Amino acid sequence: MKTLDVQASAAAGAVDPDWLAARRKVALDYYDKLDMPSDREEVWRYVDFDFVLGDFGLVDEPGEAHEIDNGIAAALPDIAGSMLLVDGHAVSVNTGDTDAVFGSLRTLLADNPAILEPHVAKGTPADMNKFAAAHTAFGSDGAVLVVPPGTAIERPFFVDIQAATDGAVSFPLITLATGESSQASVVIRYRSDDELNALVVPNLELAVGDNSQLKVTVVQHWGVGTTSVSHLRAVVGRDGSVHIGEAGLGGALSRLQLQIDLEGNGSNANVVGAYFGDESQTLDYRYTMHHQGLNTDSDMFLKGAVQGESLSIFTGMIRIDEEAQKTNAYQTNRNLILSDGAAAQSVPNLEILANDVRCGHGSTMGPLDEEQRYYLMSRGLDGPRSDRLLVHGFFNEALAKFPEPAIADVVTSWIDAKYRAAQEAGTV
Repeated sequence: MKTLDVQASAAAGAVDPDWLAARRKVALDYYDKLDMPSDREEVWRYVDFDFVLGDFGLVDEPGEAHEIDNGIAAALPDIAGSMLLVDGHAVSVNTGDTDAVFGSLRTLLADNPAILEPHVAKGTPADMNKFAAAHTAFGSDGAVLVVPPGTAIERPFFVDIQAATDGAVSFPLITLATGESSQASVVIRYRSDDELNALVVPNLELAVGDNSQLKVTVVQHWGVGTTSVSHLRAVVGRDGSVHIGEAGLGGALSRLQLQIDLEGNGSNANVVGAYFGDESQTLDYRYTMHHQGLNTDSDMFLKGAVQGESLSIFTGMIRIDEEAQKTNAYQTNRNLILSDGAAAQSVPNLEILANDVRCGHGSTMGPLDEEQRYYLMSRGLDGPRSDRLLVHGFFNEALAKFPEPAIADVVTSWIDAKYRAAQEAGTV
């Protein structure tokens, strides 16, 4: 296992073209200079790291992959292409039969670097934090999808990202770009064994072309020993549309820092999330929706539940530039607190510089509704069954908005099972 140093960065960039090598060098400088994030910083508030990045190492060969995921894979029987990444290495690739470029980052860097230059390593700035710097400095592989202009691909692409080696850190990069008037959908699955002590730092970079549509569904189901700090950056062109759904179920600490830049006039973004924490999990969401063009629309809608001694965090920012007139934007965060030891933090924010906008936010947290529970019990259901139905109904509103409805059905079954297990264990 290799330490995170200049030699490891050089090895990771063995096939880099000049433009990527330059970015890697800059990122390595930032990695050396930046400190680990602290909860004294507002953007990291409520999160206390009990490790440093140097506690984990890079592996030259990936660990053993999990068996086929009968849940997500079964829900996507007809796919356009698929890829398996284990410990940051592409293990298998099915490029599919579409007109899109889909494949391993390292393979495409060696064979066709010119098509990647406008997109790769441009999403998350290396100076954002030490994790972002480490990703560009030490990341070596990932998945790339480039959809040509005027191409509509109805079937989804599937990327299975796994951690498999104890003590390892990996930096998978997912770059998705849609050309003008094109259409695509991608499903991304994160997973690891419960016993695995690993760190995963994924970066998702979305470039949504003019008048194109991109749907991205992320299912985070890390094992309880795995820590994940991920970044997602999307830039949306004129009349472009991005629809993102994220389900957060696993991990010791799982953090998603998301930023969407609605640069083009008439662009829009729809972000929906469903998360469920238990035991001592921390599920951390930091979202920024940046309206820059005219007549842009956005909606952030997240629902979450916490039980045991888990913690959820949501900080949302809607930023509307002075030139972004006619903006329509809203953010919603609803939280269920299902046990005395659990907690939720919800901090919606608005920064509005334009004077012709419609914008708002809503945030709630609390236990299950006693009146609804009483009503269900008056109709013959016992207490535990009534509570399960209420939890199911609470999440249904969010999951019904997911980009891929078949994935929502799988996530619903996992949430139902997670809450039932907590009932049987007496932790709710």
